[in-house]
Amino acid sequence: MAHPKRKTSKSRRDKRRTHYKAERPTLTVCKETGAVHTPHRAYTVDGNVYYNGKLIIENTATV
Repeated sequence: MAHPKRKTSKSRRDKRRTHYKAERPTLTVCKETGAVHTPHRAYTVDGNVYYNGKLIIENTATV
């Protein structure tokens, strides 16, 4: 089993980890429904499923 010959310093370790960070998700607003959603994903509004501003699946459940 491989093991390091020398201890990795904190600064060297942290320099490597500078790219590991959380990014804010990109959000868009639908022109048809006004809903905020992530682009290129289906999203629901009042039980209806929309994609690219078009109604894909209509909610047929009656209460």
